[in-house]
Amino acid sequence: MKMIFMGTPDFAAGALRALIAAGHDIAAVVTQPDKAKGRSREPVPSPVKVCALEHNIPVLQPKRVKAPESVEELRAYRADIYIVAAYGQILSQEILDLPKYGCLNIHASLLPKYRGAAPIQHVIIDGEERTGITIMQMDAGIDTGDMLYKKETVIGPEDTYETLHDRLMELGGEAVTEALTLLEQGKLIPEKQDDSESCYAPLIGKSMGEIDFSKTAAEVDRLIRGMTPWPSAYTGFRGRQFKIWKAVPDTKRDVSGHVPGEILSVEKDSVTVATGKGVLRLLELQTEGKKRMNAHDFLLGVKLQPGEILGLTDTVNP
Repeated sequence: MKMIFMGTPDFAAGALRALIAAGHDIAAVVTQPDKAKGRSREPVPSPVKVCALEHNIPVLQPKRVKAPESVEELRAYRADIYIVAAYGQILSQEILDLPKYGCLNIHASLLPKYRGAAPIQHVIIDGEERTGITIMQMDAGIDTGDMLYKKETVIGPEDTYETLHDRLMELGGEAVTEALTLLEQGKLIPEKQDDSESCYAPLIGKSMGEIDFSKTAAEVDRLIRGMTPWPSAYTGFRGRQFKIWKAVPDTKRDVSGHVPGEILSVEKDSVTVATGKGVLRLLELQTEGKKRMNAHDFLLGVKLQPGEILGLTDTVNP
């Protein structure tokens, strides 16, 4: 089958590499326009574009993929199927109808749960035990099409957005190549989604990383892991932003008589803080203007005292 691949970030590039390795006929790649980054504001190509150029695959970068001229450019390729992964633009029904086998999306959750743009972060924050990849037939809705194929993975107690993203990136490549084999054999059976079981995973913003220590230690730990490495979980301390990159929750320790966010003890390589239920041992920290450090190195330069409170400032900006 001749295919067009549509995607932009690293997650999509992983699937593109898997399709190339499997020998699929990729007529073209569609990705977002290069973005200006850094102090120089030089345009930087997407990971998908970089991968495509390395393998001499034509690259299309329309500002509006739904524009008539963009649709006609896609039509000219006469592709049998489109594979879509985190492309970043909504496809019109006209585009969805172009290929013989429609458009297949590589979605980073076990649908129908966690439709939307940021399922990987939200499954960690919400305390899900399992997640995975769903290959789905795209329709006009947001992640509402028929489910075609799934692969699962366990969410571990130390998984962060970064580690789970990278695992799902590889799993997405495996899932789409396996699904295409079944499609070619006529063995891919569509399954309708049960809308009553769905939930939405909206885009993550910086303000969502603010830590509420009145929540349980387990909830705060999940927020920290779901926000690592971006946009990061933060609180306020001595009038400045204070980021927490890694912590270990102890949900059984009694914190009655202590204020949420109160520093209970400062050890050589950790800081113990009270929450609404249980405590957190902070292991990787960063104060405004400094680098991310393990607690041991951080405490060599910043002296924390038991009884001080994290989060008691309204002057800190995310």
